Amino acid sequence: MTENEISKLVFNAALKVHKALGPGLLESAYESCLFYELKKTGLKTERQKTLPLIYEDIKLDAGYRIDIIIEDKFIIEIKAVEILNDVHLAQLLTYLKLSDCKLGMLINFNVSLIKNGIKRVINGTL
Repeated sequence: MTENEISKLVFNAALKVHKALGPGLLESAYESCLFYELKKTGLKTERQKTLPLIYEDIKLDAGYRIDIIIEDKFIIEIKAVEILNDVHLAQLLTYLKLSDCKLGMLINFNVSLIKNGIKRVINGTL
């Protein structure tokens, strides 16, 4: 499955979760429910996957964790904030670079319409 096809699945799953729960919950609640929905697709889906930082010749466990990764190529970063800002985008871009993934999605569930809380993010370093 391509990254774009995964993107459509993720959008539809986020829409379903948001429709059921609405805004106002903690990130962890949305992450759990979205993970459940994505696992039902049969795709390889991992939650809170450790992302090491490689600097020169060393591999550091710096505590970075990917909220959800699908098929080892599509990253989802989940937020439940009043407004997405540049640091949220930078976080996902960094995760994409460190993991060599091409595409990801930043999803803010704390919005009245979920389509306004979703950003597709492309790793421009590849």
